[in-house]
Amino acid sequence: MRTTGSIFALLIVAIVPVRLLAQGNQDKPFPPHKVIGNIYFVGTDTHSSFLVTTPAGHILIDSTYESNVPWIKQSVEKLGFKFTDIKILLTSHAHVDHCEGDALVKQMTGATVMIMDRDVPATEKIQPEGKPHPIDRVLHHLDRVALGGVVLTAHLTPGHTEGNTTWTMKTTEDGKTYDVVIPGAIYPNGMTPVVGNKAYPYIAEDSLFMYKYLRILPCDVMLGSHTPFYHMQQKYAKIGKGPNPFIAGEQGCLADINGWEQAFKKRLAADQAKTSAAVER
Repeated sequence: MRTTGSIFALLIVAIVPVRLLAQGNQDKPFPPHKVIGNIYFVGTDTHSSFLVTTPAGHILIDSTYESNVPWIKQSVEKLGFKFTDIKILLTSHAHVDHCEGDALVKQMTGATVMIMDRDVPATEKIQPEGKPHPIDRVLHHLDRVALGGVVLTAHLTPGHTEGNTTWTMKTTEDGKTYDVVIPGAIYPNGMTPVVGNKAYPYIAEDSLFMYKYLRILPCDVMLGSHTPFYHMQQKYAKIGKGPNPFIAGEQGCLADINGWEQAFKKRLAADQAKTSAAVER
């Protein structure tokens, strides 16, 4: 079960408004490490970036901030891989702290940049130093991305953004095959109203749908676009001290989803109460 401390850490990250994050990157480097099978963590202490390796080149999920790209490159190389072997760049969702570095990664590697259809308008507006945002392939719900025998499936799980994307894939470790689920963000930003949101009027309905959808996905390993979403630092500390700490199993995955949904419902109820109070006045 999730501890109170881990819930607090998750919410602190989840509710930081993107407009504030964009004003200054507060990330710190974090040791790159193997998560499971051919999936590696190459992100920062706060933002996840995953390297999926294949014999035909590699797939990167989330470039994060542009200023983090040199760290990501160093992490990839520390693990023994070539940064220039990245052939595909995927995104969890269209917020600056997750895809601002796309143009730089493409410039450095030539990677094909893929974005979920409903996130294209927001992604196109993310242009660090005026650089146009590269979008080489527009994805749709259940599209498959294949490279070197590895297949990832894009699931549209809107809520945090309209095109918030959950990636799923299978990987093998010690002769066993595991289902890996990598949700985009799983909670609305703190400054984003979930009641009466004129820019995204169905944000509450989409968010509730997302939790239901995540429950139907086969899951042994639950990751996430922010490190507290899957308790990365706590699990990292357990590497080499027993079974792979990232293997949560079905019940572990469901416990995380239930925790996220409960937190959202409390937020929704609070916003509804504020709206009702304002109307009565």
